[in-house]
Amino acid sequence: MSQLQVKPVIFATLIFLFGSVVGYKMQTIGGWKQFSQSPTSLFKVVKTEQPAEFKQVDFSQFWDVWTLLQKNYLDQDKLKQDKMVYGAIKGMTSSLGDPYTYFLEPTEQKRTEEDLGGSFFGVGIQLGYIDQVLAVSTPIKGSPAERAGIKAKDLILKVKDEKTGKEEDTSGWTLPEAVDKIRGEKGTSVTLTMYRKDDKDKPEPFPVTLVRDEIVVPSVEVKMIDKDNKKIAHITLTRFGDRTETELNEVIRQITTSSPKVNGIVLDMRNNPGGYLNGAVEVAGEFMNRGTLVVTQKGTYAEEPYTTKGNARLQAYPIVVLVNGGSASAAEIVAGALRDQKQAELVGEKTFGKGTVQDALKLDNGAGLHVTIARWIMPKGDWINEKGIPVNVEVKDDSKTADVDEQFDKAVEELLKKI
Repeated sequence: MSQLQVKPVIFATLIFLFGSVVGYKMQTIGGWKQFSQSPTSLFKVVKTEQPAEFKQVDFSQFWDVWTLLQKNYLDQDKLKQDKMVYGAIKGMTSSLGDPYTYFLEPTEQKRTEEDLGGSFFGVGIQLGYIDQVLAVSTPIKGSPAERAGIKAKDLILKVKDEKTGKEEDTSGWTLPEAVDKIRGEKGTSVTLTMYRKDDKDKPEPFPVTLVRDEIVVPSVEVKMIDKDNKKIAHITLTRFGDRTETELNEVIRQITTSSPKVNGIVLDMRNNPGGYLNGAVEVAGEFMNRGTLVVTQKGTYAEEPYTTKGNARLQAYPIVVLVNGGSASAAEIVAGALRDQKQAELVGEKTFGKGTVQDALKLDNGAGLHVTIARWIMPKGDWINEKGIPVNVEVKDDSKTADVDEQFDKAVEELLKKI
């Protein structure tokens, strides 16, 4: 029996690993392979039979083309069978028109696994799509991209590797292809042709040359801020990954043992691209009572509510949530749950708007497959896909005042009203 690794993820970007063992297994049911639910499964799969129309698919043309290429193609050295199979699978996933459903070759899957360690070599851009165009979801703090002034929602039109001199248009690129082209060895350069919509200072596409460096991505950090004789914990949550729970435990320890005591919390999820679905539920559970609905996952054949199971260690603290256009997926789930269930105030800018969940599967040969399996619905019934979550208090960050964080200052101002 074949064994798969799978974990529900809700990323608007490709930058971290997806896929630790959760317990789905492949079985042969009714003549085809189907996921079955094990005791540790996170999503109930109730479908047990292959749709009748799938049984009628004729693969003879595929094998005809395969044989014709093998017999007739001029450059026989280029007939790499594994690459041909991978190409066929990629074509199949891309035919769905969903940029978040895609196939990873073993080398690509290995790279995503390395990413979960928290560091890699690149320029520090987390990627997504805006109207099917490759875009910056967020520049990573302290990265070459951030230092160069690249912003969330900047479009990436072209990529040129300075070592090879080859420039390519990004149209039609999958997230793995984009990551592969933009990353590279430490110290090498890459030039990105960017476009910033509605920016009067940059009305035309503009090039940005970046030197690749080691990128270290923190998950959760906290800083204590004193304001008007009140102590405020500024929690910065940058993603929902394997280390998030451990790091959040340390942050909570610092908050709950602080002397003088913390009076309130600003939860800063600006430019957080998402991550593990369970991570979002765990984080939300630290602010709300056990058993509170966080999100409902609605697939084609199943529906699964996710409720808090945590210790609610931060429940008693007044909270304001900071978000912006780079806050996506799992970050939107937490923000939406806190808004709907705790009446938390959202400050900043409307969120990215990604309302789907992906299963990340690791296949037997080391390849990977990400499949959109469901929509996620906020506690009050909203589906925010391509719409985002509106904020209670809108504040734009002024790029001309680099030393002032207008959004954070406003969040503190709003929090002080609650203390």
